[in-house]
This record gives sequence, C-alpha cells and structure tokens, in this order.
Amino acid sequence: MTGPRYTPLIDTLPSTVPFVGPETQERRMGHPFAARLGANENGFGPSPRAIAAMAAAAGEAWKYGDPENYELKAALAARHGCRPENIVVGEGIDGLLGYLCRLVIAPGDAVVTSEGGYPTFNFHVSGFGGVLHKVPYAGDAEDPEALLALAAQIVPKLIYIANPDNPMGSHHPGATIAAMVPRVPEGSLLIVDEAYVELAPEGTEAPIDADDPRVIRMRTFSKAHGLAGARVGYAIGAAPLIAAFDKIRNHFGMSRIGQAGALAALTDTTWLAYMRRLIGASRDRIGAIARENGLVPLPSATNFVAIDCGRDGAFARAVLAELTSAGIFVRMPGVAPLDRCIRVSCGPEAEVEAFAAALPGALSRARAAQ
Repeated sequence: MTGPRYTPLIDTLPSTVPFVGPETQERRMGHPFAARLGANENGFGPSPRAIAAMAAAAGEAWKYGDPENYELKAALAARHGCRPENIVVGEGIDGLLGYLCRLVIAPGDAVVTSEGGYPTFNFHVSGFGGVLHKVPYAGDAEDPEALLALAAQIVPKLIYIANPDNPMGSHHPGATIAAMVPRVPEGSLLIVDEAYVELAPEGTEAPIDADDPRVIRMRTFSKAHGLAGARVGYAIGAAPLIAAFDKIRNHFGMSRIGQAGALAALTDTTWLAYMRRLIGASRDRIGAIARENGLVPLPSATNFVAIDCGRDGAFARAVLAELTSAGIFVRMPGVAPLDRCIRVSCGPEAEVEAFAAALPGALSRARAAQ
C-alpha cells in the first residue's frame, strides 16, 4: 500500500515548524510554566468590550463568519483613511503572509529578507519554492539600505522588512520606511510588517498611500489588542492586489467570534491607550531586571525586550534552557550575532517577577556549565 504522492517540492523540505509552542514544552516537562513570557502575546488581555462581544457571538458560533469581513473591513478602512477595497482580513499576519506567497511565489523566485528576521515568513517562502536572499542586520536593527541594494541586484518578487522588528525590538522612523518605496525595483513588492506599530513611538508608522502598488502593509490584533488566540490580521494595499487574495484565501477562515472581538477592540481606544501604558511599564521593569543582573536590555518599540546576555549564542541558549527548567517560558533569536540575546515578552507583574526571581540562578548555572 502506498502513501500520498507528495510534490517534488514538498519532498525536499525538512519536517519542521517555525516555533515550538509553550504547550508542547509543558507536555514534555509534565507541568505548566509559571510565567508565559516567550511568544510576544499580550498577557494583559483584550478589551472588556472585545470580551463581551465575543461572549455574545459565542451563541451564534453555529454560523460561519461573514466571508467578506464586511463590517470589520469598513471599520478598518475608516481608521486608516482608505477604502474597504484596500483591506484584506485573514488568520493573523502569518496566514496573510502564506496567502501572499501563494499569490506571487513560484519555484525559484527570489525573495529578499534579513538574516535572523521573522522565520514564519521564510517558512512560507520555502513552502512555495522561493529562494531566500538575506542581508545581515545593521547592529541590532534591520538594514533598509542593504535590503534595497540586494533587491536592486536580483529584482526579487518580495522584499520583507518588519518595523518595529522582531526579534530585536528595534525600529526605524516611518519616514525611513516610506523612503524605501520609490526605490523598490519594478516588479518587486515591499512587505512592511507592522505587527507592533501601535506600541511604538509616535512617527514609527510609515506614511504610505494605501493605493501604492509597490507596498503591502501587515497589521494584527494579536499584540496591542491582546487577541492572539482569535487569529485576526489584516493587510493594507492597492485594490487590485487586495482583490487577488479573493482568488485563493479561505473565505470562511475567520470565525464569527474573532470578527466580533476585533471589531469591538478597534472601537475601544481607551483600552488601547491603557495597554500602551501597561506594556511600557512592563518593558521598563524587564529592563531594570536585566541591569540588576549585569545584562544589557536593548531599546524596544514592541511588547518584548531583547536582553543581551553578554556572551555568545551558546551561553544565551544555556540561560534559556535554565529558565525553561525553572518554569519560565522565554525565547531567543535564532542566528548570530542576534542570538547573544534572550527575548522576554511583557506581561502581568506576577509573571515578570517570577522571571526576576529565576534569572539570577539561571545565569549562575549557565556560567558554571561553561
């Protein structure tokens, strides 16, 4: 008896996933984490309005969600000063990146990104047979000039930059990102991943016309709005590009509950302002914890802090392993020299203080092991 006949491309891909979830680690350990500070979730939770809207929508969970996401698209368009035709809603930025790669990437197509940048994007590119061309970070930030220089050489289908950046938390002024657009090669599309932009300093959002065909901007309700589990993301782009998503997207991919929660969260600007204050205070506390232990917190425009452990990636991995053993879930960048850091998400005070209590011992044991 034979199994399925995989495509030649699938046969060449490794059996891998971009991230190992905390639930998987908890099952392996046989107990839950004391602090869940690794996935850049918003542990402060969603707006009470969003919770109430989702609870009300639960009674109608027997219905599919609106396949056009009509109300949410209209509200998002009003918020961004564009037309609903400029908005596509999908299952988080991850889902939208997958759809975009399906739209434009054929086997052998070139894509430009940063070495150490968001691995899920790379996962989708490879899954459709694209060829990744990477530039190094400039210090602890993605390098727009290097990305554009490489793009000018190879004219890729896609150019990816996150602003603010994951995994380092750095950011560029929005004007710097906007200045990239005129230099995008003919036939290339610039992806600006703005997952964390609501948490960044004023001026970080790039002033880009929604109808500019050279750019697509990605946003999410997972970070500032605290709805990671609802899986609601959206993209802003030129109407012809957005319309192309209808050819291949899962039209019933959005749940009614997620749609209702996102729509309610969007209207609760008071809660969003409150989140900015809570996350800012948590960033400050994580930075203080790092300094108390002789480590260097990097400046962050996100809901996490990258902490320089002062040695190489092997040492940072040892620190991470010791924290995991102590019941603290954090993550770290995957490539040198970024992997000298661990990355700690902002969260409730009790969990951050659990990290504070565990860090000295984790550092001591990691140093002793080396």
